[in-house]
Amino acid sequence: MEEDAEILFLPIDKVMLFIREYPEWLNYIFRLYHKRFEELLDVVNAVAFKKVDERLLDLLYKKKELLNSKIIQITHEQLANELGTARVVVSRLLKQLEDEGILQLGRNKIILV
Repeated sequence: MEEDAEILFLPIDKVMLFIREYPEWLNYIFRLYHKRFEELLDVVNAVAFKKVDERLLDLLYKKKELLNSKIIQITHEQLANELGTARVVVSRLLKQLEDEGILQLGRNKIILV
């Protein structure tokens, strides 16, 4: 899912000034790096130790939570790209999950049951 974003550039010569005068700025930066590092560890852990079907279900449930909807508008190709696998693998797994009654497939959409 894409969202509009606003970016603020801070000149490098002002960074030290901000750190000295606004200690909460440094705390913000450290919290941000910590969060990103934890996300990186989660990805490494998922790729190294989880099967693709588990990763696919995790991704779908995260999207459901983000969208606050059981209906997820996405293609098999987009899911495959996000998971770093082939589209045919995602299609096969989605069909298997549909057969198990976990989700319903539609044209460019997935409905979590």
